[in-house]
Amino acid sequence: MFKTMKLALLSLVALSVVFVLVGRNSGKADEEKVVIYTNGDEEATAAMETSLKDAGYEGKYILQSLGTSELGGKLLAEGGEIEAGVVTMSSYFIGSAQDRHSMFKDLTFSTNGLEQHPAYYTPILANTGAVFVNTEVLKQKGLPMPASIKDLTKPEFKGFVSIPNILDSSTGWLLVQAIISQYGDAEGKKVLHDLIANSGPHLESSGSGPINKVQAGEVAAGFGLRYQAVMAKESGLPIKFVDPTEGNFSYTESVAVVKKDNEAKTSLAMKMAEVISKDAREELLEHYPVALYEGEKVKEKNKPAHPMKFKQPLTVELLKQHQEFFKSAQ
Repeated sequence: MFKTMKLALLSLVALSVVFVLVGRNSGKADEEKVVIYTNGDEEATAAMETSLKDAGYEGKYILQSLGTSELGGKLLAEGGEIEAGVVTMSSYFIGSAQDRHSMFKDLTFSTNGLEQHPAYYTPILANTGAVFVNTEVLKQKGLPMPASIKDLTKPEFKGFVSIPNILDSSTGWLLVQAIISQYGDAEGKKVLHDLIANSGPHLESSGSGPINKVQAGEVAAGFGLRYQAVMAKESGLPIKFVDPTEGNFSYTESVAVVKKDNEAKTSLAMKMAEVISKDAREELLEHYPVALYEGEKVKEKNKPAHPMKFKQPLTVELLKQHQEFFKSAQ
């Protein structure tokens, strides 16, 4: 019996050694992988992973999705100490993090962007804002077709409007940019106040919240991402998108490479960033139909009627100012 117990104990010790060695090897393998942090939604991350797999990088990276606020906070707080070697994120956050920490390397590959951008990042997708409506609900409630964001502040729209909250959603920033650009601070604050009042319980923390409520018929009109309304209409839903007279404002999400001491790993990260920026574009264009590079084409339905840019560069500091503007209008 003693012999049996001894053999069992030796077996357990041997098994423990195996687990330790496997764990160490697994940990070492993970250390060699490039960590990618992204704020991209499901469609964006799927396109990136497909491009990396097709390029032969499967098993050589770890992709982690984070919310925009969470990832932005990590970038600003941790700088170059952040775990990630590659970051895809709202361009204004990347720019602000670079200004604060000088944490990103200049890209070593060339891009043919339609617009100039800093040497340390290149856009991978863009989002554009618009108004959209449920035509059946408009008819049922006897509401007029809006032509502008300001039209949604009319008394008859009270309770029938959904908008994203800039305190939680980048999409909400597109709304605030349009209002400030068109109406200035004083009138803009009144327009925003009336819009928030008309939204009531339909002030959404998610950028997709308004289109979901418009599709469901919970509200008649909303503000959000233009491409979502285009897709909803194409699917057969009674949705119509409206390019507001205040303008279709946009923001981009970009890819950047973090400066690291490990040159081999940083070189691998740079190659992955190039794959994401180039090879993923075809699939990304299907979901985010905004041309960013020479030779790219989008269908007429995906071209906003009133493309606009805010007069100041988009930064985290400007976002905070506009968030305060929003809060003061509530």
